[in-house]
Amino acid sequence: MRIRKQSGSAHLYASPGRIEWAAPQDADGVVARRFRLSGGVPGMLWSPPDGPTPPLVLLGHGGSGHKGARRVVEHGRWFAAAGIAAVAIDGPYHGERVAAPLPAEAYQARIADVGIETVLDRMADDWCATVDALGADGVADTDRLGYLGVSMGTRFGLPWAARAGGRLRAVVLGKFGLRQCAQMPAGLSAPDRVAADAGRIAAPALLHVQWYDEVFPLDGQLALFDALGSPDKRLIGHAGPHTGTSPEAVALWREFVRRHLAGV
Repeated sequence: MRIRKQSGSAHLYASPGRIEWAAPQDADGVVARRFRLSGGVPGMLWSPPDGPTPPLVLLGHGGSGHKGARRVVEHGRWFAAAGIAAVAIDGPYHGERVAAPLPAEAYQARIADVGIETVLDRMADDWCATVDALGADGVADTDRLGYLGVSMGTRFGLPWAARAGGRLRAVVLGKFGLRQCAQMPAGLSAPDRVAADAGRIAAPALLHVQWYDEVFPLDGQLALFDALGSPDKRLIGHAGPHTGTSPEAVALWREFVRRHLAGV
């Protein structure tokens, strides 16, 4: 990492390449750094203590969340403590991409107006640019990648995972499917695209299903599992609504990614 010292922790200053870094914050050996790509993508990186160049896991946040949401930060710190760099970027119409937080109906309407497939492609482009920039700066081994993101994190992670090819070593998805509830804008539904992207994923995959999900019906979640092209794919089901997540499930997600990125 090449960072120039500058007074004032809030300032951004350029590193050679396409990424600008904020001053690092070190807590318990984990270094957190905000950044912005030259194209405007805002993100956060969590890095382990000095050592060999670590593999990288991409963290997709949920709807109405952002890169600094509590669970995303907890994931980032956990992976960094385990020797794996972790990165999160704000999703479309979330976080620093908007002047103020938007309610779900507002950002969903914006996505539908632009066109769901257009927005999916743009987010995949942003993830690709982020990975390329971090690799160019030497902060992570971008030939060893993982992805973890459920709900909206799955919606916007699948298109990138479909592009990642053999560099993707493990992916955790869930709380999403080929069908959606009637309350969501019809323009957000893209079952053919979702199934096609899922079919291009060859890395080991773990899909988390909420059995009584009121946002993404169970049959559509199971159809997503069937669509995954991974020869090694696993399904875990938990009772409860869309927002229900047990600590045991979170631990399983993390360990699945860690094991595959560590080669254990």
